[in-house]
Amino acid sequence: MFNKKSLLGALVMTALLAITPAMSTASAAESSVEVERHDWSFAGVFGTYDQNQLQRGFQVFREICSSCHSARLLAFRNLSEYGGPGFSEEQVKALAAEYEVDDPDAEGGRRPAVPADHWPSPFPSDQDARDANGGIVPPDFSVLAKARTIETPFPWWILNYFQPYAEGGPDYIHALLNGYHEEVPEGVLNNEGKPFELPEGKYYNDVYPGHAIGMAPPLADGVVAYESGDGESVLETLEQYSTDVSAFMMWVAEPHLAARKQAGLQVILFLIVLAGMLYLVKRKLWANIEH
Repeated sequence: MFNKKSLLGALVMTALLAITPAMSTASAAESSVEVERHDWSFAGVFGTYDQNQLQRGFQVFREICSSCHSARLLAFRNLSEYGGPGFSEEQVKALAAEYEVDDPDAEGGRRPAVPADHWPSPFPSDQDARDANGGIVPPDFSVLAKARTIETPFPWWILNYFQPYAEGGPDYIHALLNGYHEEVPEGVLNNEGKPFELPEGKYYNDVYPGHAIGMAPPLADGVVAYESGDGESVLETLEQYSTDVSAFMMWVAEPHLAARKQAGLQVILFLIVLAGMLYLVKRKLWANIEH
């Protein structure tokens, strides 16, 4: 049994544990640039992916990002599945045939890819990736949008217990792609309180931890010519590219988001109807019972 002292101690520890995340969040917010939250189409209970945006994001990924980053969990056939970019099976087959994958049973150990194959890595091995990128393997894109997040300042982080904010990854990626500077901004200090000096071979970024990132700015206005097959006029700017590819990376990390939300709503509606039926049955059974 708990005595008064042990009960008081438990309450104090609980309070400290509750305050600690808030304190760490506040200090993190003070030491880094606040990441803006975007109004993503896939946010909220009823949110779904924008098919046109996913197609544009895939084009940015294919033409720019895939030269360094892999996406090992992305299969070509996923691009034609429900809730995704919506490419036809013929388009996916033609796309896959443009790439080669390793196959020990094929002549020469390689063959043209088929829709069942996964997206090929841009480097033969991790060591080759390190050699080409200053000793660092570029992160895989498969679940990067779910692995990254943003800090929620106190007291708003309490709302995450009721409806967790799941769009922090795309927010972070979008801010990272837009956070480059040609020179270190004035007034930026290092951990010792001295003017920040950018190491050789690094690039300054507002959002990246430590501000020194090895990846050169991958996007700029006009680097990708969008295929306007849907008749939609879209700006070819850094802001648009980063928004589209961030949404695409979220889909790669969670491709069944729309189906999961749809199933969840169906379950909730079923439970509501079932609860109503059980209430009516209870009223019917007990209607003639005298108290």
